[in-house]
Amino acid sequence: MRRPETFWKALPVTLPLPGGVGTARRRHDTWGEIVEHVTLLKQNESAQLDPERLESLYDQLGEAGAEDIVCRALEEIAVRLSHTERCYREGRGPDMRKSARSLVAIAEQIGMQMLGRVANDVTRCADSGDPVALAATLARLLRIGERSLSEIWDLQDMSV
Repeated sequence: MRRPETFWKALPVTLPLPGGVGTARRRHDTWGEIVEHVTLLKQNESAQLDPERLESLYDQLGEAGAEDIVCRALEEIAVRLSHTERCYREGRGPDMRKSARSLVAIAEQIGMQMLGRVANDVTRCADSGDPVALAATLARLLRIGERSLSEIWDLQDMSV
């Protein structure tokens, strides 16, 4: 897999990069026409928590025990999401895959099924060797992770 800087240098036409950070080279015949405006798509997807899973934890462990488990899981999810992203940025694929894979069980333990599914998708993309799919799926994982953490904190605030 070529690094983005190398990829851009391989293409013949020079264009400015976003944010004024330099230039990129691009071929007109393979990329299409240049346009003046770009539409940024807003990603809006719900986190889909399973409140029954949380209720089951509270029934099994009592309020104090369940809150302890949920708080630890939330902290671990936040740490692993950050670690997964850092490993991706640093090009440490196997570590990134391992970190994403570890999110699956933790997320499912506290009713974050969507987060678990997307973390599993990230590991499959890493295994497939498709860098575009991996980048898109990892971005989705980070969005879903942030929303899931916010929603579960809101759920806990409502129960107090």
